[in-house]
Amino acid sequence: MAEQQFYHALKVNNDLCFGCTHCMNVCPTGAIRIRDGKASIRKNWCIDCGDCMKACPVDAFYIEQDDFDKIYHFKYRVALVPAVMIGQFPSNISESEIFSVMRELGFTHVFQTEHTVDVIHELMLEEARSATDKPLISSFCPAVVRLIQVKFPSLVDQIMHVKPPIDTSAIFFRKKLQDEGIPDEDIGLFYVTPCAAKIAIVKSPVKDRPSPVNGVINMDFLYNKVLHGIKNRSGSSTRSPGDNLPNLGPKHISWSLTNGEAPYMKGRCLAIDEIHNVIDFLERVENDEIQDVDFLELRACDESCAGGVLVVGNRFLTAERLRKRAQLFKDIHGMPDDLVPYRDYMKSRVTVETPEPRSMLMLDTDTGVALQKMEQVRKFMCYLPGIDCGACGSPNCLSLARDIVQREAQLSSCVFIQRTMEKHRKLHGDHAIRIIEKTWGKDRLDKDCTKIGAKDEGS
Repeated sequence: MAEQQFYHALKVNNDLCFGCTHCMNVCPTGAIRIRDGKASIRKNWCIDCGDCMKACPVDAFYIEQDDFDKIYHFKYRVALVPAVMIGQFPSNISESEIFSVMRELGFTHVFQTEHTVDVIHELMLEEARSATDKPLISSFCPAVVRLIQVKFPSLVDQIMHVKPPIDTSAIFFRKKLQDEGIPDEDIGLFYVTPCAAKIAIVKSPVKDRPSPVNGVINMDFLYNKVLHGIKNRSGSSTRSPGDNLPNLGPKHISWSLTNGEAPYMKGRCLAIDEIHNVIDFLERVENDEIQDVDFLELRACDESCAGGVLVVGNRFLTAERLRKRAQLFKDIHGMPDDLVPYRDYMKSRVTVETPEPRSMLMLDTDTGVALQKMEQVRKFMCYLPGIDCGACGSPNCLSLARDIVQREAQLSSCVFIQRTMEKHRKLHGDHAIRIIEKTWGKDRLDKDCTKIGAKDEGS
């Protein structure tokens, strides 16, 4: 059976992309190549962290979401909202006002996903008590889970077997509405996502099990619609915010922020955010340089979900607002009464299997062939200059060597090798230009005074 490819919400608009290599240089897994002057994403290497989108100077990357009108395919339309959505609004806009406007936009129910955190926390503590292979790694961030699958496959067994709040909340609320006599086909659950990775995990979950979520809405899109609705209101809304559960407690509010999980776990627990910091730390864990750690809270984004690529507000201000809110409701503890009857139901359905290791470093499924290819990579590296300039369309010289072995590039793709070949009359100048055009496009070497930094920029 062919290996299922990861689903990706991150896309490239080729009309905007001009192959500047900013994305290629920041990609933590080296998943981007430049071909024909455009960024090209390798599907099974990309982890949807969004660093490429943040680095792009012309906004050529975008995140594909479900059509908002899809909510009207269902009679009961539930918005599953993470706390960071609320944290973006100024303190003079109340939570109930935000929820009320969301109902005006078409949702029949609004539910904050962190309300189910207590169930997740219980299961995490249970797993930690019986685990022998430490440190355990939080499964909260889907970009980190994918990172481990492709870059640190030896650590997949240490990922905790508990679904994140998005799935737990969807499982709970669907069952709640079913118990009220609502047919399942009339229930639509839509998650408001702060990042691309959580879209990908809905569309392509671990082990390909169907997600309980029907669709995903980009947070920046919904935030702008809600803010516009609040600003253009005339007087009080006629819509009630609905059957909202009580306010979130401090643990629930801070769960999606950096150091949100670690303080509630036992033993020596560490919280690391930002994808390159996470990679550096996991390399040390894999090499046994770090020991005696019981639990790792790892998040791909700086300031965790407050720094998601679809969060409109400044990540530091969003995190500050949420922490202030956590202090305001510091006396709220435990699970809301509405959820208590569903505790066992959720606990029996929110565990997940170990994700499959999918190493991006594997050159071939046949071990013997893979070893031969690795030897070829080493031979090519003898000739490549080790400058890692990216002018070949690959992130660095080692990536180019691997691409050559996989028949995805040629040694002459390197401009330094081209000059050497020309010197020894093994490559004609016209052929060298054609090689460059194949990577960078036919007009890339033409004079262009409208490019960024040139005298007529933007004209």
